[in-house]
Amino acid sequence: MPRAILAALPVLMIAASVVPAQAENWFSGDWYLKVGGAGFVAPEFKGDDDYRFRGQPLISFGRQGSSTPFSSRNDNISIGVIDQGYFRAGPTGKLVFGRDDNDSDDLAGLDPVRFGGELGVFAEFYPVDWLRLRGEVRHGIRSHDGITGDLAADAFMDVTPAIRVSGGPRASFGSDDYFEAWYGVSADESIASGLSAYDADGGVESVGFGGAITWKATDTIETSLFGEYSRLMGSAADSSLVKERGSEHQFLLGVSATYRFDFSM
Repeated sequence: MPRAILAALPVLMIAASVVPAQAENWFSGDWYLKVGGAGFVAPEFKGDDDYRFRGQPLISFGRQGSSTPFSSRNDNISIGVIDQGYFRAGPTGKLVFGRDDNDSDDLAGLDPVRFGGELGVFAEFYPVDWLRLRGEVRHGIRSHDGITGDLAADAFMDVTPAIRVSGGPRASFGSDDYFEAWYGVSADESIASGLSAYDADGGVESVGFGGAITWKATDTIETSLFGEYSRLMGSAADSSLVKERGSEHQFLLGVSATYRFDFSM
């Protein structure tokens, strides 16, 4: 056996014993899993002025702290791999249900946005006890090839032990590929759809404000009523799909419910 391997054996043996111990230490402790769903009325597609009822899963996983972290309907499926109470970060994902001419006659002649998803990372920070700052960056899978993300700030206050009010500004952004999938109209699509051809560029997609009233029905069950307004910006607002068949003003109203499981490992 070469001397280099013999010399490395003690180090490898120590590493082999340390890594499982570190993994065990990381997983050990108290955790929570919050699952549920939201139902809301929202535009038929991004930039549309017709509305329909939609559904969305709500899933969050992380370490238990002195209190369960603030959560919002805007939060996508996330796992708090790093969780210090005032700071959380980890992987996040979102289902993308797509868009085609079966959803609306306004989309006839446009290439569909396929069903798929987005995977990325999130981070959230509590600079004070009543304010959460959160950001997500995600890459499209199957539905589009672009990068997109969201920024949000939520101030929250418990008006009673069971009722919380919250709200704050929102912003979304995306790359050229993301904007082209949702807002671009190629020359061929223009002929087929009757829309003006449009080449979309990345940037800020929308800015707005959202708020919610949350009722803690039990120690593990929460329900909420929420509403949001967002205004499409830049290349999204200038899209011929939005200008000729939709609106840059987007509204949303809905309800949600979640159940929290507490467990130890």
